[in-house]
Amino acid sequence: QVQVGESGGGSVQPGGPLRLSCTASGTIYSSDTMGWYRQVPGNEREFVARTTESGRGVYTDSVQGRFTISRDNANTIFLPMGSLKPEDSAVYLCYVIQARTGGPKFEYWGQGTQVTVSS
Repeated sequence: QVQVGESGGGSVQPGGPLRLSCTASGTIYSSDTMGWYRQVPGNEREFVARTTESGRGVYTDSVQGRFTISRDNANTIFLPMGSLKPEDSAVYLCYVIQARTGGPKFEYWGQGTQVTVSS
């Protein structure tokens, strides 16, 4: 069984930095995709960033150049965020996707960490 937990959220002024962390327990391989979505109350989840097999990050246009996803090990990812804007305020959720050869695909989600950007 895999469990996912996020940390690092908080309140920050516009233009400031913040770094989110996500750790997954259980058996996780480096080839398992990990990433981030965010959600504002009343809205659908929005994709933010994910890891790739090559090590390059994939980002939504609105955070490109400001956020960076990194993989510390098979179980842990980070999301350093810079030049934060009020519209970045949301609950940020970490996810893990497992797709084992010859087996089913599984998705695991954390509960989220709140990011609030305001002056």
